[in-house]
Amino acid sequence: MCVSGYRVDQTRLGSTPSHWRNRTGPSPAHREELLLMLYSSLLGDPFCWATQQDGRMIHDIVPIQGHEHEQLGSSSEALLTWHTEDAFHPLRGDFLSFACLRNPYGAATTVGYADELRLPDDLREVLFQERFVICPDESHLGKNNSRPTAGAFDTIERMQTDPDRVAVLFGDPEQPYLRADPYFMRVDDEDDEARLALDALVKAMDEVMFDVVLESGDFCFLDNFRVVHGRKPFKARHDGTDRWLKRINVTGDLRKSRAARDARAVRASR
Repeated sequence: MCVSGYRVDQTRLGSTPSHWRNRTGPSPAHREELLLMLYSSLLGDPFCWATQQDGRMIHDIVPIQGHEHEQLGSSSEALLTWHTEDAFHPLRGDFLSFACLRNPYGAATTVGYADELRLPDDLREVLFQERFVICPDESHLGKNNSRPTAGAFDTIERMQTDPDRVAVLFGDPEQPYLRADPYFMRVDDEDDEARLALDALVKAMDEVMFDVVLESGDFCFLDNFRVVHGRKPFKARHDGTDRWLKRINVTGDLRKSRAARDARAVRASR
């Protein structure tokens, strides 16, 4: 769902930061952040990860020099492949909220709905089984954070080296939820059936993905259990006018993460 029509004062906003770390004082987008937080609170409880953007509640999504070809929201020239946000984690958000501050060259967000997947019954059944590995994406690694939190990144390392096997589809067999991040997924070498099912899922989702071009003043809300998203490549200018989004993770049940968090910063423990 998108809400449009809010007017962003580009003069007040100033330049797009070259890195999410670069904010040293109050955000020039505090009005937009407040509105995004209020909207997000209608969906559930906003929360953050101790292992992502130094534990900030509201993320800055901006192109960063050196990240052009990475599978990160801060990339630009690479296709950011479709994914469930934080698919690797059992405490991932139920919803994602975005505010577009500027998008001068119309870089497209890609979106796809799980309800539109068309899969053979036998492969669909495999996707409901716990035969798939989803590793943490690179935004949760210590190299992409400046304030490592004691224990949090150790847990991420364990999730990389000894990950659980999970199902990709779950819930109602007729209208299942989806948990997938193909770029960071794998199956056991000998499990040809699971590999075939995963390949079929990727192909089926690729066929139903569509573009959403967010404009300045747009607020976008995604159901992280039913919708995957990505981003088309674009050429960043790094001149202060680049695409700039704000992002918030939202959970429908903050209590379920109680053992894994300090305040509302989830430590990514399992």
